[in-house]
Amino acid sequence: MSLTRLKSWEDLEKHRETLTGTHLRELFAGDPQRVSALSMDFDGLHYDFSKQRLTPETIKLLVALAQEAGVAEGIRRMFAGERINNTEDRAVLHAALRRSAGPFPGGSADVMPEIIVTRQRMAVFAERLRNGKCTGYKGMPIKDVVNIGIGGSDLGPKMMGCALRAISHPTLGIHYVSNLDGAQMAPLLQTLDPRTTLFIVVSKTFTTQETLFNARTARNWLRANLGDDVVLQNHFAAVSSKPERAVEFGVNPDLVFPIWDWVGGRYSLWSAVGLALMIAIGPHAFAEMLQGAERMDKHFTSAPFERNLPVMMALVGLWNTSFLKAESLAVLPYNESLKYFPSFLQQLEMESNGKSVTSDGLSLSLPACPIVWGELGNNGQHAFFQLLHQGGRLIPCDFIAAVRSDFPLPEHQEALLANCFAQSAALAFGKTEGEVRKEMESALQSAEEIAALLPHRIFKGNQPSSTLLLSSLTPATLGALVALYEHKVFVQGLIWGVNSFDQWGVELGKAMASLILPAVHEPERAQSLDASTQSLLAYSRRYLG
Repeated sequence: MSLTRLKSWEDLEKHRETLTGTHLRELFAGDPQRVSALSMDFDGLHYDFSKQRLTPETIKLLVALAQEAGVAEGIRRMFAGERINNTEDRAVLHAALRRSAGPFPGGSADVMPEIIVTRQRMAVFAERLRNGKCTGYKGMPIKDVVNIGIGGSDLGPKMMGCALRAISHPTLGIHYVSNLDGAQMAPLLQTLDPRTTLFIVVSKTFTTQETLFNARTARNWLRANLGDDVVLQNHFAAVSSKPERAVEFGVNPDLVFPIWDWVGGRYSLWSAVGLALMIAIGPHAFAEMLQGAERMDKHFTSAPFERNLPVMMALVGLWNTSFLKAESLAVLPYNESLKYFPSFLQQLEMESNGKSVTSDGLSLSLPACPIVWGELGNNGQHAFFQLLHQGGRLIPCDFIAAVRSDFPLPEHQEALLANCFAQSAALAFGKTEGEVRKEMESALQSAEEIAALLPHRIFKGNQPSSTLLLSSLTPATLGALVALYEHKVFVQGLIWGVNSFDQWGVELGKAMASLILPAVHEPERAQSLDASTQSLLAYSRRYLG
């Protein structure tokens, strides 16, 4: 049956009509218990969704939708190791990567032995690097590690490395390169000593164009400075499901770490893809991150939907997207260390659920994923918040903050939190014409001034937001945070009926780039291309030389 024909969906549509025109001010005034009813705590995380345009009745109806849409069965199937990624005929077992012990999922399919062995290999290698025992040219200790990857092979480890920089190794430099643009790689190489630099090439297939371009540039740089290809083996490690390709590239077989086909790139942070992160924060902290994620997994699979944090976050987002017709979601961290979190979520959400067909190949009757965007909240206040407050668009917001700072300065953290809380309150409640008029009259402004400025100073409010507070940025709370959003995305995908674990939309552009690349310097290769692309290539040849 079509999603929109489910009884629970129809009930929600009728319910939405009863809330039309109701302001958040009214919802708060009419329910003294609203905040306690619409907030949750779990393992160092506090989720307040009381400023969303919904009521406890909305939540009850959304839970009924989740039940009718088969969310419980979908969760069971994923954790049972069934091949729920049907378009690629794969199981989805990233939760196994943070398991402390097996079996998972069980029987002959148990993947835990190889995960644990790989985790131990990673820990040994990371400790050797951190202790100065991993050497490069002529026995010199490695001082800099460069992770070469893109997408899930870059965003997750980089985001988490920045978030946990307070506990990073004090002298090892950890760098991330993803962009084809030489403006990222070239300036970095100028700062590095080839004798003491290790490159980690992260590519599931070891065919990713951007990653291999950068890896070859790194290899050429090492060759130019160190000469011997045998020596180069001390300066490369790799993470891939195709170890033979990494060895062929020149990586020491002992420094090739596996990744498996049952984990997608955007869900791979917990695997050897996180090797650079483990080197930065140490195996013990990495294990704490896994433990935080594992606790969220257990909560997700055991808590009733009404008190299930990932399910609740998913239902709130689905309400905004599918019923209130919000087209985007702003992710606003009030913490400098979380500056890459919006970018990480962009891939996690839009690559997972940015689909127009169901997992069965049928056309969706409604959009399945909002446009995810965002920036550090405190910076955004002085940039795009004007639009949030007075732009007239419905843009739900996720405010994210850590209560305790890893870099405390007197009064800074209190001011930061005050700004975070103030913005969510201002978006929700706004400022009425009467309040503005009273304020201007108290300031002894003239009637003419009031008449001229009054329209510009009214804030309609009623902009929905959630606030997610972390007690502090620890490996455990951050592990739980990422797992929370992973499961949120999965639940939404189950309800919308999409496969959250494939990404066919990524492939077309990559394939076309492979066709266009030879034509950059060979005009005759461009004849089969469209007229616009031919023209762009012709213009480019004038300046490429």
